Amino acid sequence: MKVAILTDSNSGITQKQGEEAGIHVIPMPFMMGGETYYEDITLTQDEFYEKLEEGVDISTSQPSPADLMDVWNKLLEEYDEVVHIPMSSGLSSSCQTAMMLAEDYEGKVFVVNNQRISVTLRESALEAKRMADAGMSGSAIKEKLEETKMESTIYITLDTLEYLKKGGRITPAAALLGSFLRIKPVLTIQGEKLDAFAKARTTKQAKTMMITAAKKDMEERFGDPKGIRTSIAVVHSHNEAAALEFKQELEEIFPETGEIYVDHLSLSISCHIGPGALAITCTKKLEL
Repeated sequence: MKVAILTDSNSGITQKQGEEAGIHVIPMPFMMGGETYYEDITLTQDEFYEKLEEGVDISTSQPSPADLMDVWNKLLEEYDEVVHIPMSSGLSSSCQTAMMLAEDYEGKVFVVNNQRISVTLRESALEAKRMADAGMSGSAIKEKLEETKMESTIYITLDTLEYLKKGGRITPAAALLGSFLRIKPVLTIQGEKLDAFAKARTTKQAKTMMITAAKKDMEERFGDPKGIRTSIAVVHSHNEAAALEFKQELEEIFPETGEIYVDHLSLSISCHIGPGALAITCTKKLEL
């Protein structure tokens, strides 16, 4: 049985990377200045941040049902089943839309609701491909990914509160006070939602908070305090130099974890938090 693995560009997997890994990637649409752009197709990372810093109104969307079904139909010409892993259902309605559409595909399309985003979603897609290559069915892959959905963690520190204010996630007064006090909020994604976690005064303090929180999760939730069975990554929004420095720090703290992956945050998150963000993600390696 041939099983296709499909995710969206919220995973951070580019079209080229997807081709190399044998994973199919749907580009997420963005609305800017009355026009629709597609991540990694007609919209690059640099172009996105240029428009963001110019103050252009940017809103996120989801693939249209017609576009999504067109992708599934084409894949089913070559594959027996499709495992579709969209971004977290708590962050977008694209997962619920896909689940509804899949009902008409007579058990050939399996939509995974494992509440991942960015690098943790990338890990899910890579693990799904590994399971498909091992001969597992679409149903079994979906079950395994949803069973382990809470075995990942993300902590993010922001450089500015401006974009949270713009999106209505905090009040203008709170944003102004935060900027005046030079507060660097630390946010977390644990499954469904992007939530406040802590407040730091400096980037150094924020990184210490994130590392401490990640270590606690790895020890108490993953049962892996040394990170031997955990994939650790650093992700950022237009902040690569800081990300590479953070990677070096983490390599000293977790010498047994192996290569620490560095990537951009998906644009759907960056749209709401702005440039300069820095994050650590931890995902427990899946055991077959």
